[in-house]
Amino acid sequence: MVIKNVELETVCGITSKLPENEHIEIAFAGKSNVGKSSLINGLMNRKSLARTSAQPGKTQTINYYHINDEMYFVDLPGYGYAKVSEKEKAKWGKMIENYLHTSKKLRAVFLLIDIRHEPSGNDRMMYEWIAYQGYAPVIIATKLDKINKSQVPKHLKMIREGLNVAKGTVIIPYSALTKQGREEIYGLLDSYLEKEAQANE
Repeated sequence: MVIKNVELETVCGITSKLPENEHIEIAFAGKSNVGKSSLINGLMNRKSLARTSAQPGKTQTINYYHINDEMYFVDLPGYGYAKVSEKEKAKWGKMIENYLHTSKKLRAVFLLIDIRHEPSGNDRMMYEWIAYQGYAPVIIATKLDKINKSQVPKHLKMIREGLNVAKGTVIIPYSALTKQGREEIYGLLDSYLEKEAQANE
């Protein structure tokens, strides 16, 4: 996949009506500070179109990036940030749940997990939520460059067991620094587009 055109097309707040898009949607979920904006920017070959925030938990909207006029990256609000009130967290949770439940064009959800740490309770809840809505989450293990190569298998096992992932779940280690893992993700995106084209024939 070569990404040529990118446009931040729609930003939805808590009260916004979600758009009914023509093209397929790939959603990105993950807790605040997991490197979601860095991943999205890395995939889009843009330095800062997806806004990385100095203050985690600032993304309070669902952002739709139109890619190559053939798919959308959907950036969901980061969850689990401690300084946000419970009321606020509940609102974001509702937003995410509503999106997962109602989007007609959602084809895959990428769940980002920091490879350095055991998945949190919020991560597990998110994984179960996504699976409950009928999607097989693709796990992107971010911050790969922060651990030694020799530690990678152990940490991937920790994620697998921590989330109690279904058999066959795809886990892709990713580094925002070296872009390791990006080609694998592009391969997945191409496969979703191919499937969609076949379904529409």
